[in-house]
Amino acid sequence: MKKLFDDLMTGLDEVDAFLAGETVGYKVNLPAEVDVKGIRKRLKMTQARFSDTFGFSLDAVKHWEGGRRTPESSARAFLIVSAKNPTAVIAALHPHQKSGQSSAGRSISHS
Repeated sequence: MKKLFDDLMTGLDEVDAFLAGETVGYKVNLPAEVDVKGIRKRLKMTQARFSDTFGFSLDAVKHWEGGRRTPESSARAFLIVSAKNPTAVIAALHPHQKSGQSSAGRSISHS
């Protein structure tokens, strides 16, 4: 937990430096593609549950998984964070849920 906290603080320090004009050229490099279906399957969620839990439209999830559309950069960033730490994302989006559970009350997997 300490490492996660230190990583978050380092990231916030970098953002502060950028916003203060102390750092130039701060840029996040996102992959061009994200395996939405793989993320969803690792979390053991249906397309409907995944869209409800993380706030995506069901159509978007279906289109991403079907290869008909590619998530925009902000969605790719959110998907990456959701894949790395779904519990934190769910806790932030659903503060009244018990920790470690999806919006339907099912446990989520972190593998």
